[in-house]
Amino acid sequence: MTSSPRPPRAAIRPVSDIDVPAVAAFLHHDLNTRVPAAAWAALLDPPWASAGPNKGFALVSDEEIVGVYAAVYSVRDYGRQQQAFCNLAAFCVREEFRAQSFQLMRALLAQKGLVFTDFSPSGNVPALNDRLGFVRLDNSTRLVVNAPWFARGSARLTDDHSEIGRALQGADATVFADHRYAPAAHHLLVQDGPRYAYLVFRRDRRKRLRIFATPLYVGGDRALLRSAWPRVMRHLARRGLVFTLAEHRLLGFVPAGIGAALRNPRPKMFKGADVDAAALDYLYSELALLEW
Repeated sequence: MTSSPRPPRAAIRPVSDIDVPAVAAFLHHDLNTRVPAAAWAALLDPPWASAGPNKGFALVSDEEIVGVYAAVYSVRDYGRQQQAFCNLAAFCVREEFRAQSFQLMRALLAQKGLVFTDFSPSGNVPALNDRLGFVRLDNSTRLVVNAPWFARGSARLTDDHSEIGRALQGADATVFADHRYAPAAHHLLVQDGPRYAYLVFRRDRRKRLRIFATPLYVGGDRALLRSAWPRVMRHLARRGLVFTLAEHRLLGFVPAGIGAALRNPRPKMFKGADVDAAALDYLYSELALLEW
């Protein structure tokens, strides 16, 4: 009686700067061909100061990359202390090496002193994250039609980066400086006298249509953003964004107007102690860095 052949094995190693071209080519070919290799490389080299020890971990067999868990690192101020984050940005393993997927995840999560975020898990990854102690964020979401005809009020809106840079203060100014050149982050400033609200959003694709605005961060005066939301909708609609995926926890309010609650919004998850889930946004992540 012959025994069945063992599945192939690969070595797990950290991704370094020198590995970026090969990792980017792998993610383009094996994960998403719509995303150019150059965009994957940009994900691994974010525009903010990164304190990460690596760029994720890779499975390597005979010097060929056969699996990747890409990571994006950041250090952020939370209250009076700083917290280091590791965003789990992209995960792909070739079929014949899938048995080592869990090991690849564990290598990344074994790093100490980090809060881990996963904002776009797909397939069986959310279930694996559950097993590994991740917490699911409350991402109750309303799909809102950006009605261009429904706008009133005296607030002024601009997406001009020079004006935004002059107006923002404190943590908002840091966010803008860090994400000004992030490929998937779009910036909008709402002003009414001395008050301002600051919205960062991405253009999302659903059912092959990139007509959805997804808020990633809200700064400044949330009450002003809420009162000016009709003008925000008009601004988005004029840029071809027909809908907003309005997440209540992130915005702090539910936009009025035509829309419906999503039954199963895509999960967003984190793992780490001493972090207020209500305060988490979606910056410093693949959502700000990668268009797909």
